[in-house]
Amino acid sequence: MGARILAGAPAAQAILAQASQRAVKLPDRPHLVLVRAGTDPASLSYVRGKQRHADIAGLRSTVHALPESVTLPELLALIATLNADRDVHGILIQLPLPAHLPVALLQEAVDPRKDVDGFHPLNVGRLWTGGGGSDHPLLAPCTPLGVLALLRHYEIPVAGRRAVVVGRSDIVGRPMAAVLLGADATVTVAHRQTSDLGAVTREADVLVVAAGQPWLMTPDMVRPGAAVVDVGIHRIPGDGHQLHLTGDVHPEVANVAGALTPVPGGVGPLTVAQLMLNTVIAAERQIDWRAV
Repeated sequence: MGARILAGAPAAQAILAQASQRAVKLPDRPHLVLVRAGTDPASLSYVRGKQRHADIAGLRSTVHALPESVTLPELLALIATLNADRDVHGILIQLPLPAHLPVALLQEAVDPRKDVDGFHPLNVGRLWTGGGGSDHPLLAPCTPLGVLALLRHYEIPVAGRRAVVVGRSDIVGRPMAAVLLGADATVTVAHRQTSDLGAVTREADVLVVAAGQPWLMTPDMVRPGAAVVDVGIHRIPGDGHQLHLTGDVHPEVANVAGALTPVPGGVGPLTVAQLMLNTVIAAERQIDWRAV
């Protein structure tokens, strides 16, 4: 008997529905501004997808498309203008950026109240200290929040369970650990350099793999019946040398796990849906702050 498939689309639709229901209660439609630079094809595609989902959720969206040659002072000036604009509720700096632009500095320039990616150091600190509550940390990275929403959508227990996160990136691994801690899991963070990684991952009731290595997680590394969330996505050669998508988890893990996210069609839809909900949360809280 194979693993239960945890498709991302139904959970993402529920997140978008929540965003839409909360957005219509606000005096102004939440406004998300996307800032991109250069002509990276993936970046262009991601921005179009985010605009499409903003429309679905009933949000406004604006794109500032800047040339590859944009300078740091020019980009900082734009961010400062957006920070000061009360009509803008969420600001997202689309990655990747041209190599000459310092990503961390630009993310820190965004007003933390409008930081819908959840990457500003102030929001990172609030996440780790429990600020904003376990359900909705003030503004946290979208993929970890989306993963938690997925687990809840499929009624997979988290509180009191052993959770292992494989990967320690600032975008997924580290905030995923904080989100799971906030949901009352007992959390271990592992990575590719962990000694006897399989011994650690076999302890997990909930296993989230975001290591950035195709098929890192094999069936012998998974506890039978565990819920496995595969955050990785890679294009690898298949039959006839055509590229196909796969994740960090080997497909045969489906024979061991109790539940497993597919690649594609698993975590991907959740990230952009959570971005829309983060934008609504940002708008709600900005209204509250202005009333003080």
